[in-house]
Amino acid sequence: LKQVFNKDKTFRPKRKFEPGTQRFELHKRAQATLNSGMDLKAAVQLPSGEDQNDWVAVHVVDFFNRINLIYGTICEFCTERTCPVMSGGPKYEYRWQDDIKYKKPTALPAPQYMNLLMDWIEVQINNEDIFPTSVGKCEEEVL
Repeated sequence: LKQVFNKDKTFRPKRKFEPGTQRFELHKRAQATLNSGMDLKAAVQLPSGEDQNDWVAVHVVDFFNRINLIYGTICEFCTERTCPVMSGGPKYEYRWQDDIKYKKPTALPAPQYMNLLMDWIEVQINNEDIFPTSVGKCEEEVL
């Protein structure tokens, strides 16, 4: 279990919402809904009076945190030797392209692909232009 939570591996700390903010309150509501045994359709419904962009942002960050935790538990079993290709079964191979280091779609071992993917997602989530943390910033930009 110690290896699962080794920060030198792929596990990243959870992205958190500041207590007292509207997004923190939405996060608490989403967590309560998901942990209550409700059906998923009801769990992801936009609460009355809440901003849709904030609600989606909260769920995207929660999803990233959960996937990151799941991947952290299996990454020691998927090494460059045991998982030399990032695939979705025998018919699909995923290749990495970021237009910086990898200018063309490049075949990579699954762990390397996943590390690049998780880093890329984290950059997107932390980008204030995409996921602003200030309450109401999305509405101001739309107006």
